[in-house]
Amino acid sequence: MGDRDHCPHERVLTLEDDDTVAFHKVVVSHDNLSRSAQDCERDGDERTEERIHLRSGCPDDDAERERRGRSDHSQEDGERRTLCPPAFCLGGKPASSLEGRAREEKPKKCPGLGLFFAFLATVFFSIIALLVKSIQGVHAIEISAFRCFFQMIFTMPLLIYHKTGFLGPKDKRIYLVLRGFLGSNAMILLYYAVQQMPLADATVIMFSNPVFTSLLAWIFLKEKCTIWDCVFTVFTLTGVILIARPPFLFGENIHGIEGNYTNHVKGTIAAFAGAIAAAFTFVVLRKMGKSVHYYLSVWYYAVIGLIECIITVSILGEWKIPFCGRDRWILMLIAVLGIAGQTFLTKALQIEKAGPVALMRTVDVVLAFFFQFVFFNRAPTWWSLGGALCVVLSTSGIAVRKWYTNSRKS
Repeated sequence: MGDRDHCPHERVLTLEDDDTVAFHKVVVSHDNLSRSAQDCERDGDERTEERIHLRSGCPDDDAERERRGRSDHSQEDGERRTLCPPAFCLGGKPASSLEGRAREEKPKKCPGLGLFFAFLATVFFSIIALLVKSIQGVHAIEISAFRCFFQMIFTMPLLIYHKTGFLGPKDKRIYLVLRGFLGSNAMILLYYAVQQMPLADATVIMFSNPVFTSLLAWIFLKEKCTIWDCVFTVFTLTGVILIARPPFLFGENIHGIEGNYTNHVKGTIAAFAGAIAAAFTFVVLRKMGKSVHYYLSVWYYAVIGLIECIITVSILGEWKIPFCGRDRWILMLIAVLGIAGQTFLTKALQIEKAGPVALMRTVDVVLAFFFQFVFFNRAPTWWSLGGALCVVLSTSGIAVRKWYTNSRKS
């Protein structure tokens, strides 16, 4: 019976990982026909196979568990020892490694990218106002018609690419029409104001639209209106009055205006009405929410604006071909910059919060004063600077307050 030592029992080495690696080794005695060898053959599965069980942290299937359970049960007498080498983790990778890879694969966010996009949009909008001011002999409505036409041409392929259609959802079409009508009117009024009064003054008055947006959102969207909104509204109206300088407050001798006072008043009224129209546009966009694609909104803006401009200019009889090729290229450049500015502004609002973006938009006022001084050699008056300060403080106050409120909620 001592020959049975040549048929050693199966040894199971159990590791903490769940994978099983079996090493089979057949040991043959010196006498191939000895009784011990015959006994080993009768034992069947007891061929002196040596198994090492490597258990990984990854789950096995049911068949694997059952086979491992039978093996463990049949080898209760076997020699067991526990090993846990990290290098034998064959079925998966450690949690720390996976976490490290997840951190490496996660894209890093550029902290100032949203504000940079907002700055680019502000620069483009300021350049558009400068180009509109530099064109001579072309009515503001005709300039708007050219912009709407080229904007429609550039937007059409984007709609086809994104497969959004040209009409939009049925329940949102009324809002899209309102957005196109109000937005195009705001553009036309701004261009008219730029042609009738100093560039900086028209820009400052048009820039007051966030204040009116808060009031209109309180009226139509039932959003909360605080005492601060009323204070900022008063500041904004004060700034507009300082820029307009009505004769019944400042007397008949008014200095620093461009052209005669009648055109100055027309420009002031147009800029103020454009700010109100822009505020209504923002309320409509907020009402639609994110259910309508951005390019579809721009499409309605261009189509309705083009129809409106063609009808109005035809009634007024103001169709005129630009005098030189330079003005024609400027008209196309206005359209391209308009699309680029709207795109960058949308990207900025997708990446960054609305508060910092609104604060970055105040650079538009600074650029307007700079362009007015450099390109038109017109220094701003103290009244214009005071009015601009009131408007900028009001707009910045609204942006900071909303930023602070949203931060507390989040």
